Amino acid sequence: MKERSRHIRYFLFSQYLSDGIRITIQIILPALVFSQLGALSIGLTISTGALCVSISDAPGPVKHKRNGMLYCSAFVVLMTVLTGFANGYMLLLELLLLTATFFFTMLTVFGNRAASVGIAALLIMVLRMDKVLPVPDVLLDALWILCGALWYTSTALLFYSFTPYRQAQRALGNCIHETAEFLHIKSSLYHPATDIQHEYRRLLAQQIVVNERQDEVRELLFKSDALLQDNNTNAIVFTFSEVSDLYEKTMATWYDYSLLRDKLASSGILEKVSAVIKFMAVELDNIGLAIQSNLAYTPQFDINEALEELKRIIDLAYDADKGNLVLKKILVNFRNLHARIVEIARYFESSSEHGRVKRSKNEYAKFVTHQEISLAVFRDNLNTGSSVFRHSLRMTITGMTGFAIARLLLNGHHSYWILLTILFILKPGYSLTRERNLQRIAGTIAGGLLGILIITTVKDHGFLFGLIVFFMLGTYTFQRMNYIVMVFFTTPYILILFHFLGMGALDIARDRIMDTAIASLLAFFSSYLLFPHWESKQFNIYIEAVLEAHNRYLHKLKDVFSGIVVSTLEYKLVRKDLYVSMANFSAAARRMLSEPKSKQQNVPEISAFEILSHVLASNVASLFEERIETGGSPASKESIRLLNRSMNTMEESIRRINKEYQPPINYAGNSMALPSNNPSDDLKEHLAFVYKITTDINKVVHKINFNSSKV
Repeated sequence: MKERSRHIRYFLFSQYLSDGIRITIQIILPALVFSQLGALSIGLTISTGALCVSISDAPGPVKHKRNGMLYCSAFVVLMTVLTGFANGYMLLLELLLLTATFFFTMLTVFGNRAASVGIAALLIMVLRMDKVLPVPDVLLDALWILCGALWYTSTALLFYSFTPYRQAQRALGNCIHETAEFLHIKSSLYHPATDIQHEYRRLLAQQIVVNERQDEVRELLFKSDALLQDNNTNAIVFTFSEVSDLYEKTMATWYDYSLLRDKLASSGILEKVSAVIKFMAVELDNIGLAIQSNLAYTPQFDINEALEELKRIIDLAYDADKGNLVLKKILVNFRNLHARIVEIARYFESSSEHGRVKRSKNEYAKFVTHQEISLAVFRDNLNTGSSVFRHSLRMTITGMTGFAIARLLLNGHHSYWILLTILFILKPGYSLTRERNLQRIAGTIAGGLLGILIITTVKDHGFLFGLIVFFMLGTYTFQRMNYIVMVFFTTPYILILFHFLGMGALDIARDRIMDTAIASLLAFFSSYLLFPHWESKQFNIYIEAVLEAHNRYLHKLKDVFSGIVVSTLEYKLVRKDLYVSMANFSAAARRMLSEPKSKQQNVPEISAFEILSHVLASNVASLFEERIETGGSPASKESIRLLNRSMNTMEESIRRINKEYQPPINYAGNSMALPSNNPSDDLKEHLAFVYKITTDINKVVHKINFNSSKV
């Protein structure tokens, strides 16, 4: 019950709900005001302009939000004018649809925000296709659309200026929440009653989510000059650093869980181990909730007491042959994790910055990717080798087909919904399109039935208006959170709105369901037949990125072993690059598994590579931790030799994919200066295990048929 309560509170204080309330107010207010003035049609036009610009209002630094909304406003007004002039001239309208669909879909090369600007421009074009007006009225319509666009942009920026830190706070809280879930799944690996393979798949899937949330926080903090220069943001920045380090420590902790269970399943100790991690996960989750809700934090558990109890149990059951030495290492790791949780909780202290070093703006900028926006990038993607180019062609052809069906075969007034549905569900990859298809159909049918039920039973206009606001709020709250729920809210919202305006809601419901079905079929077949994007064709790119990131990580470890001073910044950058590349690989693997069986290739090898990559990352990170704890003196020649073998094996794997690969420059210096003594048995065993994993990865890479993985 407490866990459910936490999830509800996370939602109530989330950025999703906050944005949903704000967007609903910004869109509905013009219509309300002008309806009171007896000019509802003008109010609806202004609200339409606000609606279009809201699509580009994605989370991110205020500078990017402002630029995105201003560009969106300009494109929306331009498309309103062009569509208004083309209406009534079929050839011109078809030409506009063809060129605009291709151009605005190509904006995807500049990132997600630019892609949303393109969708907004296409949306207003589709909404204005059935509106034939005289030239003066077209210009007036564009003026009201501009008013709505500027109204939304100015109020959105005003909201942000009142609460500049809340978005970052909420993003940090959500990141902590997902990190706590990662820790919670990790606890299941120790419990004897769970399926290790199932829990490992859950862990890898959660790794994708955690990396996405970390990227969101980095985007907000490290691309915003105003936030980085403001001392009020320091606690958020420092806490995020601690959360990243905690996640790193959790990733660095890896054991042979099957072997642990074989040795200790009957002792009852592993259940205690699992319970202690869950306590820490819940405590971390409570901290995240307090940060996200901007409320005081009160500890719920005495983790120190739980750790002491676990130590007592391990000491009483000591048996070296049964793996208690490993349990003592686990206990040490748990204490380190608890120390990180204590540091994260310092967010709530007024002296939370004491003893912490703030990085420069240039250093923080290295943790985020920067999207180049230039004509050269656009031009370089105008070829069939670009997935965005192929998607733009696919979108254009599918859109033109939907337009022809709507105009030639259907007489429904709202047949433009075919184009709208295609616009929102046709994605670059087959798996994403298939998922959106199913969600759109299910959400439309369920929402349509609910809308019809409400229309036929509720007669009070005041109550109906309240329902419109409620469904609007649901639509804009879930639009970036859960697509099927968003569609479920959107459908009754539209049906009740048309009914409220005196239109035939039942006919509209029938048209919407039929148009959705037609568009879904078109999107499905086009994603399968027209320049299809199969994930299996891209795995050479993902695998090479992971291998190169691993090799840079190993090179950095060699520097540390060689006595070279490696800054925390350098280490965190190579660590971040590795985890991002692994998360991208895992996301691609999951997308491939939702594609047709005939299009899935190298599935066992890809699954093995994913697990081995995770094990290697954990063990190398563990070596970093051990090296930091034991000091920075150079390791022995034997240790370096073992590391060199691992790197050579990794480079051999990379050259299997890219024969032109050049490894990082080795700065380790003269190995003659290194001590000649042998490494400890534990270190030697650890380095040998790392070499074994790199060898296993090499074998898996050699099994993969990269000839079938070329674009």
